[in-house]
Amino acid sequence: MSRRIRRKLTRRGQEKVDCPEVDECLTLDERGIVDWTKLPNDTVIQLFSCLNYRDRASLSSTCRTWRNLGVSPCLWQGLDLRPHKCDSAAAVSLAPRCRNLQKLRFRGAESADAIIQLQAKSLIEISGDYCRKITDATLSVIAARHESLESLQLGPDFCERISSDAIKAIAICCPQLQRLRLSGIREVDGDAINALARHCHGLVDIGLIDCLNIDEVALGNVLSLRFLSVAGTTNMKWSLALQNWSKLPNLTGLDVSRTDIIPNAALRLFSSSPCLKILCALYCPALEQDANFVSNNNHREVASLFADTTNKERNVFVEWRNLKTKGRKVDSVMNWLEWILSHSLLRIAESNPQGLDNFWLSQGAYLLLCLMRSTQEEVQERAATGLATFVVIDDENASIHGGRAEAVMRDGGIGLLLNLARSWREGLQTEAAKAIANLSVNANVAKAVAEEGGISVLAILAKSMNRLAAEEAAGGLWNLSVGEEHKAAIAEAGGVKALVDLIFKWSITGGEGVLERAAGALANLAADDKCSMEVATVGGVHALVKLAQDCKAEGVQEQAARALANLAAHGDSNSNNAAVGQEAGALEALVQLIRSPHDGVRQEAAGALWNLSFDDRNREAIAAAGGVEALVALAQSCSNASPGLQERAAGALWGLSVSEANSIAIGREGGVAPLIALARSDVEIVNFEYRSES
Repeated sequence: MSRRIRRKLTRRGQEKVDCPEVDECLTLDERGIVDWTKLPNDTVIQLFSCLNYRDRASLSSTCRTWRNLGVSPCLWQGLDLRPHKCDSAAAVSLAPRCRNLQKLRFRGAESADAIIQLQAKSLIEISGDYCRKITDATLSVIAARHESLESLQLGPDFCERISSDAIKAIAICCPQLQRLRLSGIREVDGDAINALARHCHGLVDIGLIDCLNIDEVALGNVLSLRFLSVAGTTNMKWSLALQNWSKLPNLTGLDVSRTDIIPNAALRLFSSSPCLKILCALYCPALEQDANFVSNNNHREVASLFADTTNKERNVFVEWRNLKTKGRKVDSVMNWLEWILSHSLLRIAESNPQGLDNFWLSQGAYLLLCLMRSTQEEVQERAATGLATFVVIDDENASIHGGRAEAVMRDGGIGLLLNLARSWREGLQTEAAKAIANLSVNANVAKAVAEEGGISVLAILAKSMNRLAAEEAAGGLWNLSVGEEHKAAIAEAGGVKALVDLIFKWSITGGEGVLERAAGALANLAADDKCSMEVATVGGVHALVKLAQDCKAEGVQEQAARALANLAAHGDSNSNNAAVGQEAGALEALVQLIRSPHDGVRQEAAGALWNLSFDDRNREAIAAAGGVEALVALAQSCSNASPGLQERAAGALWGLSVSEANSIAIGREGGVAPLIALARSDVEIVNFEYRSES
């Protein structure tokens, strides 16, 4: 179609005005606005292609014309179900759009069970994550319903319930299979592998990763094989592998990463295999410990990434992408290498073995960043996940390795991650946001994230309809809100309202992760006077009280109570103390949290009541809600608890005791002894307001 909007200049007085000149049926209405429903069909379809599936569905509902265009087959060639809950009902509703679907990504056993309801008989590629609960029966049905399947990938987590029986079913039902990559299967026997050799004559890529047992002899019968990965697989019999794999006439790439392969076996594989070009041996201790093997320059094909390398070797992927003349064979080899490296690096990052600091600092971080520039979306995602993982030292205490985090920053990783986070592809958004969140624990990286516009990116992602992306974005804002440096910038970027809206948006059952992160970020922001006023202005008090009342997750309760404590901690500088006390159910919810079995929840709730007790009306209301009895019981029972919990319990009682009636009630309940103990301590609580930031 040739219709388009051209630009022309008209004059209004002395001023030039840029106005649209509209072709054909794109006319302006009486208000001078273009009727977008009259856009050319190809333009609308291009617009649809830039949106995620949820937004496509929303846009399709605006009018009949766009509804018809929204189901165009070209818009439904690929479908990523991972960010969304996909049960049978959802799959049935999607089925009319999926008749021509070719590529599908899913997450979890429930989605796997629902796949057959899509009626997507033309599927050629299926990739699944979190497949621990997928059974032989489910996988066999998927194979039987998709006879045109060319690629099947399940991982990187372990497929613990899949056996050789399912692999045989795949071989029989999917004769056009070209790629099969499975992780964590207990045993892949000879019958299953021979079935693949017998029925799948075009099978060129097999990945049997982190398996316990593989039949090495049978793998030698898959004569079409070009790429083979047995990374992380135990109990390998290398003598049998040498004897049988060297007969494979087309074997070009072999991945033995994270195995116990010895130098002699690695060298013999090269010398005896006619076409073998690449042997990837990432984190193979026997090879790394052999100084002669590492330093032997006569075997240029065998390179260890853990050994010292030149800049040319370090930039191998950059140089390959810059080549002006690349053959399809070279592309296929390098794409395979990117995939298996991203997988192994993530596995190594997850296990975090000792002694690899030098590797991560000098090469590992840079290699992950190189992989993030891949044209393969799955490689990009896994590399971003690797960056999010390899910096973490201690999950419980949110401790990260400063040197590794700054290595990412030094090599330009922050800008690259932010670009991925701006992507419309939801999987990339999620993993990039996770990496940014983890890296931002480091103060220097947090500063770089802020300087490169990362706060605005995270604030926008926090509004996402994709819960996983919103959760990671909220985590990033939580980390960036530690300290005073970035609080104002978060508020200016609309982060406060985005966080409050998250609490209203996601259910208290199933959305605990996003709720805890949102409440934690609001708690940090509420420690600042101006930000605390904005939290209250956009409905934060009501949102946090609702969390304290309704959510049973320990982490959510603790952060909601901490946020309410910080909102009430500003004395006479704003009216938030009174606002929290006057919010329906707030005091009752905090008193109830005092009775929690979790010390962190009790400490934050006691701190909130301590701050609230500075207001005369709150003191009486806390007592009326049972606060005196609850706090006395807490003070009496926490003699062996942390000093922070003891201090806040007694501090809240001290605040309530300003009232004569409360003082009498405290004495009657046996609360005098804890107050006397506190008075004898070094803690000064008179006119003290509790404020917590973490």
